[in-house]
Formats: sequence, C-alpha cells, structure tokens
Amino acid sequence: MQRFTFICAAAAASLALVACGDRPQELKATGVKQDRAAYTGVGKSQYANGGWTVGDKNSWEQQLKARAQYGQNEYQRVAAPK
Repeated sequence: MQRFTFICAAAAASLALVACGDRPQELKATGVKQDRAAYTGVGKSQYANGGWTVGDKNSWEQQLKARAQYGQNEYQRVAAPK
C-alpha cells in the first residue's frame, strides 16, 4: 500500500514538473518585419487576390468591404424564402 502511494505521488510530482517546462515562444531573428501596414502586401505571391494593388490603401479597403459584403453576409448569400 505504501509503495502504491509512493508511485502515485512520484507520478503526480513528475507531471507537475513537466508542466513547468514550457519554452518561451518568441520570434527569432529571421529578418521578417511585422511592423508594416497590411495593405503593403507580401510582394509576389500566388495567394494574393488579384483585385487589389500592392501598396494602395484604397483598393485594399475596397477589397475588404467587398469580401465582407459578398462573402460573409448571410443575407446576401442565402436567397430570401418565398
């Protein structure tokens, strides 16, 4: 009985110590700057939408408005019941 209690206490202590071993998650010096505005873009990318011009804030805002209106507005996406 004492051996079982000792094993359970040792297991609980080891689990408690494992929880303390979290490493800090920070950006390493990779040369990536995070302080640019979103409309400045990522340069040439196959994932960029073709409807906006890189660096043009007005076209960026227009694309966001269009995406919010037509892609995320349920009243526009679903036909009204008759």
